[in-house]
Amino acid sequence: MSVSRRQILASGAALAIGGLSSTTSVEAQAGNVPLDVPGSMHEQGRPVLSPAYGLPSKFEKDVVRRIREPRATDTEAFSVTPLQNLHGIITPNGLVFERHHAGVPEIAPDQHRLLIHGLVERPLILTMDDLLRFPAVTRIHFLECSGNSSTEWKKSGYHSVQRTHGLLSCCEWTGVPLSTILGEVGLKPDAKWVLAEGADAAAMTRSVPIEKALDDALIVYAQNGEMLRPEQGYPVRLFLPGFEGNMSVKWLRRLKVGDRPWHTREETSRYTNLLANGKAYQFAFEMDVKSVVTFPNADRSFKAPGFYEISGIAWSGRGHVTRVDVSVDGGATWHRASLQEPVLDKCLTRFRLPFNWQGQPLEIQSRAYDDKGWMQPTRSSLIAARGINPRYHFNAIQGWKVAVDGGLTNASA
Repeated sequence: MSVSRRQILASGAALAIGGLSSTTSVEAQAGNVPLDVPGSMHEQGRPVLSPAYGLPSKFEKDVVRRIREPRATDTEAFSVTPLQNLHGIITPNGLVFERHHAGVPEIAPDQHRLLIHGLVERPLILTMDDLLRFPAVTRIHFLECSGNSSTEWKKSGYHSVQRTHGLLSCCEWTGVPLSTILGEVGLKPDAKWVLAEGADAAAMTRSVPIEKALDDALIVYAQNGEMLRPEQGYPVRLFLPGFEGNMSVKWLRRLKVGDRPWHTREETSRYTNLLANGKAYQFAFEMDVKSVVTFPNADRSFKAPGFYEISGIAWSGRGHVTRVDVSVDGGATWHRASLQEPVLDKCLTRFRLPFNWQGQPLEIQSRAYDDKGWMQPTRSSLIAARGINPRYHFNAIQGWKVAVDGGLTNASA
C-alpha cells in the first residue's frame, strides 16, 4: 500500500525497508518546542547588508572545503567538497572543489584576452566584453577530477565521503558555446583537435577532439549565477561537460586548432593510466558512471533505531543516470532508489531510499546505471580489468559499514 510522507508523519510511523517505526514524540524531545518563545523573538535581528555579500550562518562554519592529505606545496594542490553536507545537486560556489597546478592567478578582466588561432580562416583575439556580447547558454553539469576516489584503488582508509569522493561538484554554468566561437573563425578542412591553454603559472594545456569542441563545449564566465570565482578560472574558462576536470582549462587564454593532439606534459606524464601490462592508457576523456551514498556519513549517521532516508548522488559523463540501486547488506540484495528530478545529462542526480534502521550492523552501497548501458562496477571487477596501478577514473561501488552505535567506516579499508 502506498503511504504519503504526510500520512507517515501524521500517524507517527514510517514505511521503509524493514517495516514500520515510531517517530519520537513531542513530549520526549529535549530543548525548545514550538510553544516556547525563543530569545530570537525578544530582540531585533541584524540589519540588511550585514554583510553586503551574504555568508552562511555561523552555525555552519564547519561546512568547508578541506585538504584531503598534505602535498609538497600548497599551490600544486587541491581541496575537496563536503558532499556529506550538501542537499539537492547544486554545489555552492564557495564549496566547489579546487585543483591547481601552480596556484590561483589574479587576472584583471579588462586586461585579459582570448586568442583563437591555428587551422582557422580568421584568427581572433577576444576581450571579455567581446565574449559577453555573444549569445549565451546556461546548463547544469557536474565537474569531476579524474583523480577523484583514486585513493580507493589501494584502500585508502579514509572514512569520510568528502575525502574519498570530494573532487566532485555540480553547478549551473553560463557562457558561449565553443562551436559559436569556432564558427566565427572558420575551421579549415584538416582541423581535428583544439589545444586549450590557461594563463596560470603552469600554463595548463590539454588537447580536445574537435568533435567535443563542436558538441557541448562551453567558454564559461559565470557559475551559479555570478561571475566565476578566481579559483574556478576567473574571468573565463573552458568547460567540457562529462570530460575529466583537468581538460576544462581554467583562466583560458588561448585556443589553437590543429590536425593532431599535442601530447603535452599534462596528457603524457600526467592524466594517463598505467595498466597491468605496463602500457599507459592515454586520452580517457569521459568520466564513468558512478554513485556514492552521502547519508549516512561519518559526520552524521543513525543516532537511534527508527526511520531514516538513505541518500546520495549519481552521475555519468556519457549521458544521464537511469537507475540507482541501494544495498544495506553489502551487495547481497538490492533495492531500487527513487531519483529526484531533474535528471539531466552529465549532471548529478540525487537518489533517495526510505529505510528503517533497527540498530543492526550494515554495509550500505549504491550502484548506478546510465542511458548508454553502463553499470557501476564492483571494486574487484574494476581492479580485475585495470589492475591497481591506475591513478585516475576510479568508479567502483563504494561501501560504508554502519556499526550498532551508528558509527560509519569505509568498507574497503
